[in-house]
Amino acid sequence: MKQQHFAAGLRAVAIFEAVKGLLVLVVGFGLVSLLHHDAQHAVERLIEHLHLNLANHYPRIFAETLEQLTNVRLWLLSTAALSYAAVRAIEAYGLWHERPWAEWFAALSGGVYVPFEIIKLERHVTGLGIFLLVANLAIVAFMLMLRFRARRARQAAG
Repeated sequence: MKQQHFAAGLRAVAIFEAVKGLLVLVVGFGLVSLLHHDAQHAVERLIEHLHLNLANHYPRIFAETLEQLTNVRLWLLSTAALSYAAVRAIEAYGLWHERPWAEWFAALSGGVYVPFEIIKLERHVTGLGIFLLVANLAIVAFMLMLRFRARRARQAAG
């Protein structure tokens, strides 16, 4: 077993990945609930419930995007959400159980997001954008540190 503070770090990252998967899963179920229903009406009810103005830019974009969703597109988006959530769940399981493959996967998947987050921050700086960039950089650095420590330990032992 890894040192206790490293194990706690792995579990924290596992929880972070599981939460990301759960959030996307909730969105996927929301998309499935729109099947065979009037998506436009559902969006208008949601916008009204959130006290947003449909004439404003972002609520209007959201409504227009959902108008274009067909049942096939909803199924495809729902399947993509389910697939993403499954990958996050597998990663979370592997990290929770301190599996080396999960550490490599977490470093790779976290690293993939970094360039996109930097590009987004160049266009518009937000607190959430900064948090996501820092979180992903920290995860990548932590996972690589764990893997390189394990490699050094194997070399020293044998």
